Amino acid sequence: MNKKFAWHKEAERQWDDRVDFWNQNSKDMWDEGSRKTIIPFIQKHIAPDASIADIGCGDGYGSYRLHQAGYQVTGIDISPAMVERAKRQLEMEELTFMQGDLAGLDIDKESFDAIMAINCLEWTEVPSDGLKEMIRILRPGGKLCIGVLGPTAAPRKNSYRRLYGEDVICNTMMPWEFETLAEEMGLKVIDGHGVYKRGVSDKRLKGLPVELQQALTFMWVFMLEK
Repeated sequence: MNKKFAWHKEAERQWDDRVDFWNQNSKDMWDEGSRKTIIPFIQKHIAPDASIADIGCGDGYGSYRLHQAGYQVTGIDISPAMVERAKRQLEMEELTFMQGDLAGLDIDKESFDAIMAINCLEWTEVPSDGLKEMIRILRPGGKLCIGVLGPTAAPRKNSYRRLYGEDVICNTMMPWEFETLAEEMGLKVIDGHGVYKRGVSDKRLKGLPVELQQALTFMWVFMLEK
């Protein structure tokens, strides 16, 4: 691979290019699709009025749903075009947006009560560095809700060309790999659940160990504590 490849600049460019069509995708995911369980999951673990950083917020619709649920939300995304769209359509008191790269955020340490990051770490060049940055800006005892693409997720095709030695900007990881990484960084896993494609029934999942449940997922959503 090209050692001079500007991973995060390329990620910024590609997400800028998605801005015109991403809004409908985002609404569908949060309202009816793969992300519809996330806000209730957060409400189960994080008290109302908590300050939450939504990292990798895209067009900001997930941030808006968090705000509707009673949280103080700062949406953060690497794409200036996404952030501009979010500001224009959604910004209000207790719902703000800023452009930022998880490789190094211009945010003071221990600034937030909680963090939400859904399918975000996969788009960082060094996921461990991204997770360290989340931990840095999180207050002691704070919660992290992190969604990691599972083995059956179609977006994993974004990393396929690495098998040819080509530069890619998607760092796919298995849910159990992320869980090990989080624990090695001192985070405590306190809950989690899977999001599955059609055809994976509760009956099929019943009795399976967590590792096999994760192996069938489109996405696994973790709740962790600092």
